[in-house]
Amino acid sequence: MKGRVAECALVFAMVLWASSFIALKLAFVSYDPWTVIAGRMWVATLCFLVMWKRVMRFEYRSGDWKVLLILVLAEPCLYFILEAMALQYTSAGQAGMVTSLAPLLTAVVAFIFLKERLSRIAVFGLSIAIGGVLMLGTDGHGSEAAPNPMLGNALEFGAMLCAAICSVCLKHLSSRYSALTLTALMSFAGLIFFTPLAMTLGNPWHWDDQGVAAIVFLGAFVTLGAYLLYNYAIAHMPVTRAASFVNLIPVFTLVLAYLILDERMTMVQLGACGLVMIGVGVSQMRSRKGATQTAEQLG
Repeated sequence: MKGRVAECALVFAMVLWASSFIALKLAFVSYDPWTVIAGRMWVATLCFLVMWKRVMRFEYRSGDWKVLLILVLAEPCLYFILEAMALQYTSAGQAGMVTSLAPLLTAVVAFIFLKERLSRIAVFGLSIAIGGVLMLGTDGHGSEAAPNPMLGNALEFGAMLCAAICSVCLKHLSSRYSALTLTALMSFAGLIFFTPLAMTLGNPWHWDDQGVAAIVFLGAFVTLGAYLLYNYAIAHMPVTRAASFVNLIPVFTLVLAYLILDERMTMVQLGACGLVMIGVGVSQMRSRKGATQTAEQLG
């Protein structure tokens, strides 16, 4: 039952993360990236202050500070820096294409540190999903949106590597720290890290209703909600399996862009969306033997 709940939590998390591309596009009209990132961290941290007593319930073990430090350095610190820089050089579509590598990078990191393995059916499903995401990234991009795509995509690849390291750290810590505690720590670390950057590198502050609304949404619903849902799921399933859901982000992004920004999808993009959904579905199929082994690991 927990596995099904975790899968539902992941789907909602992917929808929220997909919506962040829409919110970021609206926020960047009024504010620079550093101000937007710092603002969302402030909003998320203020939300966590309301739940402070629950946030502080955890079982610290000697040496955990090393993993916690790696966690916050990987994400949000380095992850958001790399992604903000990447979007200056490549298009959102190509950056979304690179996110399809996150499951594979997570699998490599998890294999090294957690000794997790992927079944053949999971690898097959991931391959289908990645093929679909590649189709999404090869249709309808103008060169003006990607002045230096090679550099931008390389930076986005670095961001995905940070996300993979973050996922493995979350899995390692999930037995002693709740998803709420870990998400609050990440938000607080992001606040401390990005506020000086916004003050030194950001543009002068001014009030804009649309921009402020987008930042509040990013902090309260994306940074808080999506990370809580994802961290909860990580605690109840193998990290590589959870990471495969990342392939849904480009699909949901296209749908939300169509509904909110009135962006149209081509037939190629619609076909790619279906391929991604099929691949993610296949990647979640497990044999009875694999399911038993997973249950023993989580038990």
